[in-house]
Amino acid sequence: MNRRNILKISALAVLAFSTIGMSHAQKSIVVSSTTSTEQSGLFKHLLPVFEKKTGIQVKVVAVGTGQALDIGRRGDADVVFVHDKVAEEKFVAEGFAEKRIEVMYNDFVLIGPKADPAKTKGNDIQAALQKISNAKSTFISRGDKSGTHAAELRYWKGAGVEVSATQPWYKETGSGMGPALNTASGMNGYILSDRATWLTFKNRGDLAIVVEGDPKLFNQYGVMLVNPSKHPHVKKAEGQAFIDWIISSEGQQTIASYKVEGQQSFFPNAKK
Repeated sequence: MNRRNILKISALAVLAFSTIGMSHAQKSIVVSSTTSTEQSGLFKHLLPVFEKKTGIQVKVVAVGTGQALDIGRRGDADVVFVHDKVAEEKFVAEGFAEKRIEVMYNDFVLIGPKADPAKTKGNDIQAALQKISNAKSTFISRGDKSGTHAAELRYWKGAGVEVSATQPWYKETGSGMGPALNTASGMNGYILSDRATWLTFKNRGDLAIVVEGDPKLFNQYGVMLVNPSKHPHVKKAEGQAFIDWIISSEGQQTIASYKVEGQQSFFPNAKK
């Protein structure tokens, strides 16, 4: 075989491998989700199972729920996986998704100094917040329009307390759950957290759970495919494959099997 033919065959081989590589690279999706699902370690547990089964790679953009929904509105994600039912239903009503599917739940907990200077300990979140307000004890708010922030504001409203960053005891961080917990640890203040992120948080300092078990602290997660009618470039087939898997028996069992310090962090509840 002459040199010209060898070069021709080599060039064809390179082209073939390049085409295969491009095809493989295209089999991926972007999921905009929350810092709680990312920082709790759930995605590190979940995604390798999905990727091995389907060959679809998942890039997670972990931000607050409000920002995650805005990413979906812009068409910069294929799937949105968040935890603010009211905001999610609005997202659907605006036509950015055709439907919202419930996936799993856990709960929020109120974290505070072990000494509990505001005497909040118990299972009533609104009563606890009233006591924090009355005592002017330091409270750390994420202040980032996340699902956790939205829940916190609902609890303050239910407690009949108006909060503002102008109040010296009420501190807004504008950050994700992990960094906000770091701030609370550094200032020895109170903070609302999802339980899963708290379980994985190591820099606890003198903090502990002071309020848990209130039915109001229920924390539901939902998933939505960004509407291809709004954004034609959305990877509908791959995005739907992710949703179908996460609500399947295998996906739900994988969620249930994720534990931190021996405790189950999320509880699957997709409707069959």
